[in-house]
Amino acid sequence: MNEMNPRPNNIDAFWMPYSANRAYKSAPRMLARAEGMYYYTNDNREVLDGTAGLWCCNAGHGRREITEAIQRQAATMDFAPTFNMGHPLAFQAAAKLAEITPEGLDRIFFTNSGSEAADTALKIALAYHRARGQAQRVRLIGRERGYHGVGFGGMSVGGIGANRKQFGALLPYVDHLPHTHNLVANAFSRGQPAHGAELADALEGLVALHGDTIAAVMVEPLAGSTGVLIPPVDYLRRLRAICDQHGILLIFDEVITGFGRLGANFGAEALGVTPDMLTMAKGLTNAAVPMGAVAVHERIYEAIVEGAPAGIELFHGYTYSGHPLASAAAIAVIDLHRAEDLPGRARDMAPYFEAAVHGLRGLPNVIDVRNLGLVAGIELQPRAGKPSDRAMRIFHRCFDAGVLIRTTGDIVALSPPLVMERPHLDRIVETLAEAVRAEAA
Repeated sequence: MNEMNPRPNNIDAFWMPYSANRAYKSAPRMLARAEGMYYYTNDNREVLDGTAGLWCCNAGHGRREITEAIQRQAATMDFAPTFNMGHPLAFQAAAKLAEITPEGLDRIFFTNSGSEAADTALKIALAYHRARGQAQRVRLIGRERGYHGVGFGGMSVGGIGANRKQFGALLPYVDHLPHTHNLVANAFSRGQPAHGAELADALEGLVALHGDTIAAVMVEPLAGSTGVLIPPVDYLRRLRAICDQHGILLIFDEVITGFGRLGANFGAEALGVTPDMLTMAKGLTNAAVPMGAVAVHERIYEAIVEGAPAGIELFHGYTYSGHPLASAAAIAVIDLHRAEDLPGRARDMAPYFEAAVHGLRGLPNVIDVRNLGLVAGIELQPRAGKPSDRAMRIFHRCFDAGVLIRTTGDIVALSPPLVMERPHLDRIVETLAEAVRAEAA
């Protein structure tokens, strides 16, 4: 047992998020510390991180630069309000972030999570149209199988049924585009699949149905939490063109694809399409301190702020927006991101990553492998009457063998830290392959 992080004697009090609480607490898996590419359990067993924590520790774990920045700030000032007040690090963090966001998206609104960033972006979209005299634009468009966090706005626009069914109707005035996943035409695609760009044209049908009441479309450039759905070639470009034609704002949820995952600062850059707003979190602080943000196009900021009368222009914000410790972490992460060229590392590793994960093709019950940058989805044939059982059992086998993977339904998602080396990837894929074979026996 690790004396610094012993297993708690009572594990009942913590209601775990997105977890099978009863199953977990009957056989808990405790992580005690982390360093580099590895977690360590309470009995000091090494677990190779194949998921960057939860899509978020792009620079690896325990980075001294980030830790020391947080420590310095905690010793200097623990908290400062940002409602009609300010502290230097919030402004510095926003300025540094604006240097790496897509051109024009240089106004930064800080939140505490990706969920809050999604709801913030949707509210800004509504405020923007109202400021321009188009208050009828109140409808928000998402996509089937989309995930935009757990706020009421993000859940409403999101399109994962299991996330919505316990909570009723959620927000009114919401509609959804079809998802882009096609196991028949695009199975085992390497990079962006060839088929499916025409699915963007469904937005024209929604415009015909709803007229000029649509305020914004929110999509993930690459859908992660639903099982790694890669955008077809030209799909996002067509979506951008339709939004432009009809005066609709396009919002990218880049909570997963931001900060180098696809080989560029943001997925918008990697995929060659610039939205009107993009949301981020996770990699923004390497998950060392909770923080999210929305990068907003200058013309949207000007319409809301410069066009408003004196006083508060946007009645929205959080107590911890631009928190001093989070700001310090973000500055350290952006400096590290640049100094080590994490997007470049992802680009360099991507061909080897692609070859490795597609080496799983042909294993029992593997019905698809898809990848882009340093993210991959391995889809498994579900067991009859037992959805997600096969993937969860493979997750347990991998963890017991010292490798952390992530599963969603019957899909295995891999998203390792961008500091990964080839031997790390070899072990991740070999362990996963062994688990897949064992589970088929």
